[in-house]
Amino acid sequence: MPVNNRIAEMHEDMQEWRHDIHKHPELCFEEVRTANVVAEKLKSWGIEVHEGIGVTGLVGVLKGQGDSKRTIGIRADMDALPLQELTGVPYQSIHDGKMHACGHDGHTAILLGAAKYLSETRNFDGTVHFIFQPAEEGGGGGDAMVKDGLFERFPCDGVYGLHNMPDMPIGGFHIKYGPLMASADEAKVTIHGKGGHAAHPQRSIDPIMIGVQLHVALQTIVSRNVGPVDNAVVSITEFHSGTAGNIIPHEAELSASIRTTTPAMRDMVEQRFKDICAGVAATFGVEIDVEYRRNYPCTVNHDKETDIIVKAASAIVGANNVNTNAPVRMGSEDFSFMLEACPGAYIFLAAKDETHPHSVHHPEYDFNDEILSTGASLWAHLVEQEMPRS
Repeated sequence: MPVNNRIAEMHEDMQEWRHDIHKHPELCFEEVRTANVVAEKLKSWGIEVHEGIGVTGLVGVLKGQGDSKRTIGIRADMDALPLQELTGVPYQSIHDGKMHACGHDGHTAILLGAAKYLSETRNFDGTVHFIFQPAEEGGGGGDAMVKDGLFERFPCDGVYGLHNMPDMPIGGFHIKYGPLMASADEAKVTIHGKGGHAAHPQRSIDPIMIGVQLHVALQTIVSRNVGPVDNAVVSITEFHSGTAGNIIPHEAELSASIRTTTPAMRDMVEQRFKDICAGVAATFGVEIDVEYRRNYPCTVNHDKETDIIVKAASAIVGANNVNTNAPVRMGSEDFSFMLEACPGAYIFLAAKDETHPHSVHHPEYDFNDEILSTGASLWAHLVEQEMPRS
């Protein structure tokens, strides 16, 4: 089946919802207005609403016709980014320094469209949990919802999510079995040297020189420990030291962003990072402190649930337009916390066309409204496919 006819009729409504959310962006755990807008719409459609889950998250509960115990969770993220918008669209952000530059406004509108359709038809036997999540952009809102009892309070046989992809030509879906997106970790390294006069380096222990050596050594983690067909990234993103041209500083600080694609690789990279720092410290006779923080885990799709969403996507756009061998992306996604707690799958909805050339996190990015009906149709069909009325 193509895009659902009733959902196609709601396209302008979804676009209006999306533009309203876009105009009023809210950052991590500040999504009060957005959550209220979502809750009011769900309630007006007769959907039971539970608010304040994971701070500003909420869940809508809709029971279909029949007495089946089957359950499905569908998640959308709601937060914006700390970025000045430069799109110039009529519905541009009214808040300086905040914008929906990743499409979460569109993801929320898509799930609202599916919720409205399913509330009207209830052509399924089971329960749908519409999960509206805060703080995806670095705040770990998915983790917060899980820790707040999301799946204990709203059990799901499977949980599903999507993300628009403006670098993929519009008209299809992209997915991969197993690891789909990388973990996102960070490290702060402090080198405690010995400061002194730049004219007498022999009386000092130069933390800048040590930092340069450490930077080079850390690059061997990927080049000499990760297989050539595997994926990992270790990027030194900050290097701070020194106050004047004639002073050897006392300390230097480096920051790193670390991305890996499997749990085992994540463990290995962290251990090698710490080992190399310890080795360089021993070589130069200094102390090096490492603060290593694990943030988002790898986004790993479960096989059964990937089969389910591929079947639903194929029904909407045709099997030839569903790529099941998408490349692993080194970006991260906190839907990974939900996938660690519940079987599920995450899929990319292609969005690129001539009028939408910019990637996510760009100040001129704007969600492509043409894919709203496609995304909502996917969720509606998945529910009706997996929980058919007998």
